Amino acid sequence: KKLILSVVLESKNKDFYTFKVVNSRGKLVSLEKYRGSVSLVVNVASECGFTEEHYKDLQQLQRDFGPYHFNVLAFPCNQFGQQEPGSDRDIDSFIRRVYGASFPLFSKIAVVGTGANNVYKYLVESSGKEPDWNFWKYLIDVNGGVVDAWGPKVPVKELRPKIAEMVRQIILKKKEEL
Repeated sequence: KKLILSVVLESKNKDFYTFKVVNSRGKLVSLEKYRGSVSLVVNVASECGFTEEHYKDLQQLQRDFGPYHFNVLAFPCNQFGQQEPGSDRDIDSFIRRVYGASFPLFSKIAVVGTGANNVYKYLVESSGKEPDWNFWKYLIDVNGGVVDAWGPKVPVKELRPKIAEMVRQIILKKKEEL
């Protein structure tokens, strides 16, 4: 009985920011460093019909809100249409060169199926929404909770007002604390 309780409590205490992931340069990163910020987690691909529009709009979000406790967190994935065939280094170089991406890029992972990365298992469990293509977007609040998720057909621009409001709340709270 005690064991079951501790497992339940442990999973209750888990949130997005409790995970560790590998970045595109092979370094282990604790997502804890993003706690207190709003994050938009996206499974990205370089050769998808959604690539151009998404990367441009994701970079615009990063540019506009990045200085105010917001980050796009990009996770390359080759599971849908084999549209992310390159190495981590190739992907990193491509998105920085072609789209001027300045947001964090992580190592290529599986986001669905038995080999899915634990971060994505958590996102799917928490939201009840599983990626079925590239450019699924999960909005994470300051405490690591999943706010909502959207597929690739929902443009990044549609999420802007919600993100802007969440970022505004952080700024207001910080002002109150001064």
